[in-house]
Amino acid sequence: MSVYLDHNATAPVHPEVTQALISVLEDIHGNPSAPYALGVDAKRVLARARENASILLGTRRKEVFFTSGGTEANNLALNGVFFARRDVKRPHLILSSIEHPSVAATCQWLADRHGAELTVIDVPSTGVINPADVVNALRPETVLVTVMHANNETGAIQPVEIIGHFLEGVGVHFHVDGVQAAGRIPVDVQAIACDSYSVSAHKFGGLKGCGALILREGGKVEAILRGGHQEKGLRAGTENVPGIAAMGKAAEIAARDLQKNRTHCLRMRAVFDALAVRLPDCSINGDKTLRLPNTTNLLCRDADAMSIVMALSSQSVFVGTGSACASDTQEPSRVLKAMGLTDRDALCSIRISTGPENTLLDATSAARKIAEVVERTRLVSDPDSIGGCDESCACHQEEPP
Repeated sequence: MSVYLDHNATAPVHPEVTQALISVLEDIHGNPSAPYALGVDAKRVLARARENASILLGTRRKEVFFTSGGTEANNLALNGVFFARRDVKRPHLILSSIEHPSVAATCQWLADRHGAELTVIDVPSTGVINPADVVNALRPETVLVTVMHANNETGAIQPVEIIGHFLEGVGVHFHVDGVQAAGRIPVDVQAIACDSYSVSAHKFGGLKGCGALILREGGKVEAILRGGHQEKGLRAGTENVPGIAAMGKAAEIAARDLQKNRTHCLRMRAVFDALAVRLPDCSINGDKTLRLPNTTNLLCRDADAMSIVMALSSQSVFVGTGSACASDTQEPSRVLKAMGLTDRDALCSIRISTGPENTLLDATSAARKIAEVVERTRLVSDPDSIGGCDESCACHQEEPP
């Protein structure tokens, strides 16, 4: 039986979501913009999903705007704010060094192609940003600060509420990438005092290809998709009614089961955290406590992470790695490097991220296999080969015609 431990990459669709999705696919055929009964039925589905999302995220229903996922939501926030601030000659953006690529790459594109000025805030070895560094980086030209709620690789939870209250009344848009936090820890957008907050349904039991941007009243962004009047003109295109319905149901379940799932994941996390004590030359990357309840980023020195991942895969245990792999070589995680890890240590780090459907028995069994694979990898691997890959790696697999 397989044990899936890569929920930060994507989570399985919740069984109750599957049933809700089937019902919508079978019964709801209308376009939500249509005035007749079938369109009204579809519009009601969107309204119910919007309400469920608002409850999960501590915001108001009218502040929920559906997108194709977290990447689009982040792009809408960042590009939308930048292009809405034409009154500033060289808009200044502040971001942390551990942001998701959909944030980091978008900010860099705005700098390279549109003249934005960037300040990238470094993080210490804990992977948790210092709020004072954000405040000290503010300039009169600053139009945007973007800091993720929880890091996708280490699970490190950022002090977004402190930053949000620092920025209140300053006239700077504060965006929070909440993709990894939503459904795993309590989220209250109003308490954070951010202007926008992005989420992705497939991280908490919904479908891939559906997400939302929470845009609080008063937040000004320019649309990046133009055409129809959908989502109050902020996101043109016929809404993905089945995906949004699934997201709404997933949000309802996540809110209902939040505390139970958090407690359960913490128990499993303790099993994986213990590997840092059991195994020689192993340690946890990032903050030991200020972390998502489901995430352990484990450094296994002198054991190539990709080799560990592939060996575990052959035993039906699936974990993640922050290294990007292509053309026979691996690129070390830029998040881990930003936290001060060497290239070599970054290439020897695996990410274990659990979900509600995992059991404590799953965790115990998987931890035993991880320990065995790490020890075996060290025995059979040439330390100088760390960072390379062989024909078993996915980068060598040809796409089907």
